[in-house]
Amino acid sequence: MRRRGRVWARRAVAVAWCLATLTSCGSGGTPAAPANDGAPPGVHTPPPPPSRAVLAALPADGAQDVPPDGPVRVTVAQGRLVSVRLADSRGTEVPGTVAPDGAAWTPDGPLPLGTAYTLDAVAEDGQGQKAAQHSAFSTVARAHTFVAFFTPEDGSTVGVGMPVSLRFSRPVTDRAAVERAVRVSADPPVPVAAHWFGGQRLDFRPQRYWAAGTKVTVELRLKDVQGAPGEFGTQTKDLRFTVGRAQVSTVDLDAHTLTVRSGQGGKVLRVLKVSGGSPDHSTYRGVLVVSEKYRETRMNSQTVGMGDEYDIKDVPHAMRLTASGTFIHGNYWADPGVFGTANTSHGCIGLADTKGGTGKDTPAGWLFEHTIPGDVLEVKASAGDVVPPQNGLNDWNVPWAQWVAGSALPPSH
Repeated sequence: MRRRGRVWARRAVAVAWCLATLTSCGSGGTPAAPANDGAPPGVHTPPPPPSRAVLAALPADGAQDVPPDGPVRVTVAQGRLVSVRLADSRGTEVPGTVAPDGAAWTPDGPLPLGTAYTLDAVAEDGQGQKAAQHSAFSTVARAHTFVAFFTPEDGSTVGVGMPVSLRFSRPVTDRAAVERAVRVSADPPVPVAAHWFGGQRLDFRPQRYWAAGTKVTVELRLKDVQGAPGEFGTQTKDLRFTVGRAQVSTVDLDAHTLTVRSGQGGKVLRVLKVSGGSPDHSTYRGVLVVSEKYRETRMNSQTVGMGDEYDIKDVPHAMRLTASGTFIHGNYWADPGVFGTANTSHGCIGLADTKGGTGKDTPAGWLFEHTIPGDVLEVKASAGDVVPPQNGLNDWNVPWAQWVAGSALPPSH
């Protein structure tokens, strides 16, 4: 946006007492007697005393580059505010609130960027005498902007482990301001807390997995919120998603099994044979959440820092568990005997499958058809690192007290 021209303020306070001589319009042209409103000849009515009310306004008259959140306010001493009008160049008024004692006024929210305003206030003292003040200012022009990329998608149906994850296009330094502009609510209600992973990612989740059937609403009110000096948000958007059936599965890498459980009581749907990461490339332990599904995808070891170890162009039934490249997927190239008996992969969890990703009756094909993003795999093993929570959508690996402490706002906000 181009910067608006300088706003010049004009002040006008004028008090005039006029004595007018009325001239007769009669045929004779004789001057009329001076009007004195009933006062004795030679006596003049004194002007009323000046108002004792003292007005003050912020920002100063003529100010430029005022932040959207000001400060913008009007105060009065020795009097009460009668009216306050803050309007842009089109005449659109900004709503505001007068304090109960009538001594102050503030706008109800941040002001748009790059806008010129006039501020007119009237107050009166205890004798009813009025005082007025006029000023003009402009808010800072838009410099750089940022947006939030969000997971999950609007209107989607997800598993019970899906957090709300916002990734910002630019680093955020005023985390409290940005967090205050985002609200996540659930129906049925459940407390939801925020946690920052660095300056560009803000996630929300409840203490435990969502209940099946929960409807979640995300309200983004980032427009004109200053996330960092000169960096302003652009979004005003509502997102909604639904938590589908509950499916939380257990992977036991020592036993080489995956037990798929569904429903509130964790009914076992199926036990599948798997092969996890070898001792040199162990699979992450902990709570891993499915973030994406691909019926067929390419996996190249160079993209995960393993040199020329492998390059498989048609991995079937692949479901992502980490951003760094851990998947649970079908495997048609390994000896079928490894599934259920040995851990031989480079860190992924493999299940027996056929080439092409079309079979639905293979172990991998069945799991693929019965999995949605947000489904949970609780991976257990006697060796291996616990997955970093920010590596994918694996927020559940942070204890609740630590999670809440990762908010930029106090608990009582």
